[in-house]
Amino acid sequence: MPEQDEVQLIAAAVVGDTEALTELLRLHGPSIERSLQIQEIWRAALEPADVMQVTYLEAFLQIRNFDPARGTPFRAWLLRIAQNNLRDAIRSLERLKQPQPRDRIKPSTREESMTGLLDTLDQESATPSRSVGRREAISQLESAIATLPERYAEVVRLYDLEGLSIDDVSKRLNRSSGAVHMMRARAHERLRFCLNADRE
Repeated sequence: MPEQDEVQLIAAAVVGDTEALTELLRLHGPSIERSLQIQEIWRAALEPADVMQVTYLEAFLQIRNFDPARGTPFRAWLLRIAQNNLRDAIRSLERLKQPQPRDRIKPSTREESMTGLLDTLDQESATPSRSVGRREAISQLESAIATLPERYAEVVRLYDLEGLSIDDVSKRLNRSSGAVHMMRARAHERLRFCLNADRE
């Protein structure tokens, strides 16, 4: 495709043209998928197609933040999202090989499960904040979950709040365990952003 045509597609995509973004993903996605290197040890739980499924969703969620004036090519931007998704999936899979017993204790009440999720988000955050009262924090967390894309919210509800295993969540959503790990990582990222914004 001529460079000028891609520039026009990017400009249209950034302002909300989903057909333009779909075309950009069609142009660049397959080559990025082929470039992803997954170690053999993780291939049973994770395939490049899993990475790209979540990457495409993230592209739709983040495209308005893409600034062509910065000079970053669209392909490089998309590749970075894919690499971040792959990295987070592998980190989660590595943690599963050494599970912490307390992580999979099924909470007996919704408040306990929400409190556990808040603790997890604070542990993963570079700037944890415990200044908000617990009830208020739970209310904020419920509001933040409601803003998540449907699949991300479902992963959080099933894994973090209901205590299902990754395998069970994978079966429920008909996704690989690797894809579930990626969606959970992205969901947690968005929840931390929402909670920190509420606390400012």
